[in-house]
Amino acid sequence: MAIDADTLQKLHSEAEVPELDLSWLNLGEESHWGIRAKPGKRGLTLDEIEIGPYGEVPEHTDNRSLKPRGAFARPDAPRLPATYTNSADTYSANTRLLYEEGVQRQWSSATDIPWESIEPLPDDMERAMCQLCTFLTEVEFIAGDTPAQWLPKINSEHHEVKLFLLSQIMDEARHLDVFRKRALANGGGLLSSLPQDGLRVIIEAKDFTEMSAIMHVAAEGFVQSLFRMGEYIGQNEAEKRIFRLCGQDESRHLGFGVMHLKHVIDTEPWRREEIHHYLDKVELTLAPDPTDDAGSFVLFEALAILMGGGVNNFDKGIQMSLAVQRKRVNEYMHRLTVVGLGDRRDRMYPMLRQYLDPPKN
Repeated sequence: MAIDADTLQKLHSEAEVPELDLSWLNLGEESHWGIRAKPGKRGLTLDEIEIGPYGEVPEHTDNRSLKPRGAFARPDAPRLPATYTNSADTYSANTRLLYEEGVQRQWSSATDIPWESIEPLPDDMERAMCQLCTFLTEVEFIAGDTPAQWLPKINSEHHEVKLFLLSQIMDEARHLDVFRKRALANGGGLLSSLPQDGLRVIIEAKDFTEMSAIMHVAAEGFVQSLFRMGEYIGQNEAEKRIFRLCGQDESRHLGFGVMHLKHVIDTEPWRREEIHHYLDKVELTLAPDPTDDAGSFVLFEALAILMGGGVNNFDKGIQMSLAVQRKRVNEYMHRLTVVGLGDRRDRMYPMLRQYLDPPKN
């Protein structure tokens, strides 16, 4: 198609040079020029760059744009809707450390797991492991999808939270990947999908603190206990390493949630009942009644087979599984005590409270 004469004339003309505005070169005394970040023993981490005004995390901010903390505002910057403005809404004091650890401790499910150590297992043990891996694959879908929903709502002044959640999403993608691989690596495959109601409670949270209390502190706390148990139920070095590495990742997610809730309780104590309400919702899903929800009992049966060493030792496996459940519930109560919610002991869902040890004097 031919170019018209006017367009051709413009192409041959000298381009108009816009008038330059170099005012950004002369910010003057209000600028932070001269503040130099220096690498520490672990390199140039977030702790090393959060200095001077760059490290001052505001309890409240009027910044509703994408302006990074420490940068100068533009009066014509577009406003982002539904962005949290208080640190208590999303912040946790350990996010810098957790992010740096998450970046430095990445691992590959393809090359860091000794898949060659997997040998044929008795059918009942292989089916039980595959059922557990099917459940964990479902769990990791939600654990990765959920943080992603909240990224646009976290204020740019609290960018450490964004960075941590991005590292968590990568962790969960790797977990989803590795458990699916284990299910397929020994001739078993994926088995029964379990009821989804417990997972929907996580992704349907309407507030960041609600999400973090339900997912990080309660649900991932229980999964972390399961990963620790994986060292025992692993039948080969591949399985043991999978659970070990996933547990290492899960500790960061759990650590964020505990410190976020503690920050909320310390700075906005009037939200106690709100948080108790969130815990009420999630506890119903952490200890379902098998007479009402037989599908959820499938996981308990699979764990009993793995812990007992086969169907023939099912009774022994059940007793061991109950001991693990007791440990999970007491660890959950300990985390809530650290947060400042020690009164949860008397309000816990009865199906969980029955596993609590007596309080220490």
